Amino acid sequence: MATMRAIKRRKESIQSTEQITKAMKLVSTVKLQKARARAESTKPYFEAMYTTVAAMLAKSGNIMNPYLQSGASQKKAIIVITSNRGLAGGYNANVCRLVMESGIPKEDALLYTIGQKGKEILSHKGYALASDYSEVINAPLYSDAAAIGKEILQAFADDQIGEIYLAYTSFKNTVTHEPKLLKLLPVEMDTENISREEQLTPMNYEPEEDEAIGRIIPKYLCSLIYGALLEAAASENGARMQAMDSATSNAEKMIDDLTLMYNRARQSSITQELTEIIGGAEALS
Repeated sequence: MATMRAIKRRKESIQSTEQITKAMKLVSTVKLQKARARAESTKPYFEAMYTTVAAMLAKSGNIMNPYLQSGASQKKAIIVITSNRGLAGGYNANVCRLVMESGIPKEDALLYTIGQKGKEILSHKGYALASDYSEVINAPLYSDAAAIGKEILQAFADDQIGEIYLAYTSFKNTVTHEPKLLKLLPVEMDTENISREEQLTPMNYEPEEDEAIGRIIPKYLCSLIYGALLEAAASENGARMQAMDSATSNAEKMIDDLTLMYNRARQSSITQELTEIIGGAEALS
């Protein structure tokens, strides 16, 4: 049985850890409130952007445009959004697992990482890194998304990559976060939710369709990246808040168990001392 001194030291150590997890939970809660407000206020726009562009292209018939055709390169760009810090439960691991289980061969993947944790995990697994924008996730701005989109679109136009994917964590609510992998380019035409009559309805473009598509698709790409950044930031803080809450609860349970162990050890020690005193008194009498 552990000594009282060892139990006391262990209890003090866990109490210090509990104070840290409580503080981290409080910080994550405050950050989550701000990040959730931004994500929820912009999410309808980005979802509408994705469905609208897909539906528009589905009604447009066969349009010959570089953004709608797979490039000559077999390389596939994957924008991976994770966090720069750990202690967020399975948040980072789930996104990385999604990439590894996506069916995209490792040798064909080029990573554009946003977040140190995803970069470290996937680099260790042998994935090639094209660019890293880890500082962006600390305070996402649309200008950051536009810069990332511009670089990736240039690589797509130069046939360095043939497809573009986005791996991030979708924010549902405080306790629910869903890892997602979206194919951004070439744009997949959504015909399932469009009737045959609507598909046959001609789509007119002004200016010409090539010029219109050339303006729409870059904005579409940057908007989806920015929306994913906001949702990922909210999901990260939500996941960290849950992880710290769970850690605090576990620490409290361990402290209660150690307190009980300490009291039992103390009681046993007192009983033993009393027994020795009584035994010594009887021997002298």
